[in-house]
Amino acid sequence: MKILYFALALLFANVAISQTHQITKHNGEQLDVNFIKNENGFVYYSVNGSSEEVKISKHAVSSITNKQTKQTQKVSDKIVVDSKDDYKMVTVLPQEKTIGLKQTGTFKGVSTKTKGEPPIANERQTAMRIKSKSASNGSPFVSITEKDGKYEATTYVY
Repeated sequence: MKILYFALALLFANVAISQTHQITKHNGEQLDVNFIKNENGFVYYSVNGSSEEVKISKHAVSSITNKQTKQTQKVSDKIVVDSKDDYKMVTVLPQEKTIGLKQTGTFKGVSTKTKGEPPIANERQTAMRIKSKSASNGSPFVSITEKDGKYEATTYVY
């Protein structure tokens, strides 16, 4: 009788820890996972056989599909940057929000400093220059780090 209970418990435990969701990334990759939550710009999940929580940027995820109900939840739209003219579509992300995106390059430069302009106008001008350079490289995401009037920008793709 104990063996029967043990076998039933093992059967139900196996169903409970099986992969319940499928994450589809913008690059076409599909992951079978246990979806936990979607908040603060991240999608949290765990992989089979682990209770460790893994996070990925919502910008890298296209959709999450519940395998049991076949219900699909769209997470983010894919941004396609074809030329320098698409610089308005480039998104500036903090470094920690680039998890799951592929780094394509870095470039450095000097921040814009126009005499008589407020600092916020100079920051906008620098950001626009960085975005247009990122767009010309075909990268829809960029992360900017500024130090002592100089910047370092890292570009990312799906």
